[in-house]
Amino acid sequence: MSLTEQAIERIRQLIKDGTLPPGARLPPEQELAAELGLSRNLLREAVRSLVTTRVLEVRRGDGTYVTSLSPELLLEGVGLAVEMMRGDDLIEITEVRRLFEPVAAGLAATRITAEQLAEVERHLNAMIAAQDDVEALNHHDDAFHRAVFEATGNKSLSALLGGIASRTLRSRVWRGLVEENSADRTIAEHAAIYRALAHGDAPLAQAAALMHVSTTETWLRENLGRSLMETAAEPLR
Repeated sequence: MSLTEQAIERIRQLIKDGTLPPGARLPPEQELAAELGLSRNLLREAVRSLVTTRVLEVRRGDGTYVTSLSPELLLEGVGLAVEMMRGDDLIEITEVRRLFEPVAAGLAATRITAEQLAEVERHLNAMIAAQDDVEALNHHDDAFHRAVFEATGNKSLSALLGGIASRTLRSRVWRGLVEENSADRTIAEHAAIYRALAHGDAPLAQAAALMHVSTTETWLRENLGRSLMETAAEPLR
């Protein structure tokens, strides 16, 4: 490991062994550098890296703290990585979705509350009402799935799937579906997931989610050579 990587690992070890638990304030820079046997510049590089990965946070005028280390924070980088992927890497990510998302839908069917189900329904109805508006479709599609993920009650699974289900990629897919007059079919797939959740039917929810993700994967495979990949890095407006 490089010196910076060694410095990062030393700080991480303090966190892992409980010396610096979630929410703890790091000792003053000079004191911590001496304790770890590091130069202050090297310590600063390590801290910057751990801030980027949401392990530490700098509070101006107050110091540097260990974050809550919650799954949604630590797994945030997954989404950023997915946004940078191209070509076959996107196919691999869709395959990961196909493995995990149906299981999440099945789990949600057994745990979803009335309030959570109402949230899923609200986004479904918004999608139905905005079938020609790509941005609205993309927004409510993303919110629909996040509501399903949250209904699992598993924060790690929700954060992981939230990162994998790239909003930029969703936008490209929706744009293509609208252009191909295929939006109705995909909205119907969302409706099937909702109905399964409403009935608390885990196997049906799992099957409906599998069908939906498989449809997206098929569309993506067929369109990899088209404008999808050329515009994948275009920021959402």
